[in-house]
Amino acid sequence: MATLHSAPRFTQIDGLKGALTQALGDHLIEAHEEHGELLLRVNRSGIADALRLLRDEHGYQQLMEIAGADYPSRSERFEIVYMLLSLTKNNRIMVKCTASEDTPVPTVTGLWPNAGWLEREVFDMYGVLFDGNTDLRRILTDYGFEGHPFRKDFPLTGYVELRYSEDEKRVVYEPVELAQDLRQFDFMSPWEGADYVLPGDEKADQPPVDEPKTTEKPSDTGAGKEADDKASDKVSAGAPAEEDSGEDAPPPKPTEDQPARKARKGKTTDTAKATQPKKGAAAKKKPTAAKKAPAKKKKGE
Repeated sequence: MATLHSAPRFTQIDGLKGALTQALGDHLIEAHEEHGELLLRVNRSGIADALRLLRDEHGYQQLMEIAGADYPSRSERFEIVYMLLSLTKNNRIMVKCTASEDTPVPTVTGLWPNAGWLEREVFDMYGVLFDGNTDLRRILTDYGFEGHPFRKDFPLTGYVELRYSEDEKRVVYEPVELAQDLRQFDFMSPWEGADYVLPGDEKADQPPVDEPKTTEKPSDTGAGKEADDKASDKVSAGAPAEEDSGEDAPPPKPTEDQPARKARKGKTTDTAKATQPKKGAAAKKKPTAAKKAPAKKKKGE
């Protein structure tokens, strides 16, 4: 049996732009479609009234998310994005408004209670103020944190760092100190041509020597006559390996006592005959004694 749902299976936004544009009236600044969804840009002062109208009269019951974006080049650098979901229409829309660092945005905690947590997150990451939020505190960063991490002008290393102090037995905040000496990383390949001198390449630009040093005369060596006379002498002179007496060295003495062996007869080429069996050996070999079975007696014996 098939189950029927009140919500449509596929999202239909045909005609939605015209209907919501007419319903929002003066609150709306711009409306256009992006990536198959409708995006509405409304006035900051009328954001709460516009969202209440979309919730009560057009079926967008749920506030799914409040996000932020930072554009430092604009006069109102922040964008606050409200994402609404309609369960009955199976449809999502985005509503945007702009704000600066000192222009608060009206809170929507009276429409959706979960907006209190979402507005605190936007305040913590971007520094956007929400007028009417009675619990506007940091929610992701720690107490005493300076700055807002999602701003484009926030440094990657931050302003302060925290550590546990054994002396004070508590967590302390200190200015950021870069402990590493080399913090500038260059990913340019030296084979492609770097715009700086690599270690060891500073010698490449030195001019060549006009007159290379030579040692044609003994006086050019700088070592002296005594050192020059001994230069041709071998370091290993007088060693046993350098002496040649003309006689073979005696064999080494055995390291252990063994009985003297008899001299071997014949040559090594005669070993093949010794390994072959002698002819007639099998015939001359005496058979082994075996028990004979008793003969059967004939009848009448």
